[in-house]
Amino acid sequence: MSAESQRKTEHIPEWKREEIDDLVATIESYDSVGIVDMTGIPSQQLQDMRRNLYGTAELRVSRNTLLARALEEVDDGFGQLTDYISGHVGLIGTNDNPFGLYKQLEASKTSAPINAGEVAPNDIVIPEGDTGVDPGPFVGELQAIGANARIQEGSIQVMEDSKVLDAGGEVSADMANVLSELGIEPKEVGLDLRAVYAEGVLFEPEDLELDSEEYRSDIETAAARARNLALNASFPTAQTLPAQLGKASGEAKNLAIHASIENEDVMPDLLSKADGQVRALAAQIEDQEALPEELRDLEQPDTESSDEQTADDSEDADDEATDADEAADEDAGESEDDDGDAGAALGDMF
Repeated sequence: MSAESQRKTEHIPEWKREEIDDLVATIESYDSVGIVDMTGIPSQQLQDMRRNLYGTAELRVSRNTLLARALEEVDDGFGQLTDYISGHVGLIGTNDNPFGLYKQLEASKTSAPINAGEVAPNDIVIPEGDTGVDPGPFVGELQAIGANARIQEGSIQVMEDSKVLDAGGEVSADMANVLSELGIEPKEVGLDLRAVYAEGVLFEPEDLELDSEEYRSDIETAAARARNLALNASFPTAQTLPAQLGKASGEAKNLAIHASIENEDVMPDLLSKADGQVRALAAQIEDQEALPEELRDLEQPDTESSDEQTADDSEDADDEATDADEAADEDAGESEDDDGDAGAALGDMF
């Protein structure tokens, strides 16, 4: 504590000193500390909010001068929060991060009636439909504030959505009465976070207003693009290596088949290819009696199409690195199918 601050606190009453010490202890016991605006919150609702925060955050209400003094005494950057102390405010502390605190406070807000003389936070609209009010002078009150209302089918009805006050306009006594009668609560009541300080950083509400679903989508998109980049650049990582190995395995298999390399992994495919070639040759021989019985009356297989398909598989492995996982799965499926075809062909021949 500086000499100047010591001089300031030496002459204050003992109860204020104790209050400041309690506030300092509160500030130092939490990871995130903020200032909240409590303007317009009835005492009962404020108590309800305190109960709802119990276990996750602590709300302290004190004199603004004492709040400011406590923040300055803690220092470590918390003094920046003194710029946000004005009007009816409180100190809030939590071990949650600032984003979680902001989300919790926003979710705890509830709708409330608006009183005469208050400023409309948003456009006030009386919705179309039956008001449920019996015919009487209330229809004139609705019309007086700008609502398109009339008596119809034995009750007062609003014929269309009627905006009766723009955001920022002052609510008149007549309008407050009409809104109360209709049960319309156009304002939200809750703790408005003015600023929060955590881990050396000062956050304001606009910094914390985050669409979690959009943020999640952005992260997923970035991760997918990073993976595609790593695949195209042949950069091995724990996430891309299985796909890269699958792609390399498919390319090696295609090379072995085209080069007729005798290997136990491709032998079933080579036998299947040879069987197709034998059948193609047999189908071109006119004298069927010269052929073994199992090779007679065979239709010529489409060997060119099979070769083209193998070549296409190889090209796809080069051109579609971003789909390497799917390519690997397809190659595995083709291999299993080829195994089955080869076995069937050998059975026909022998």
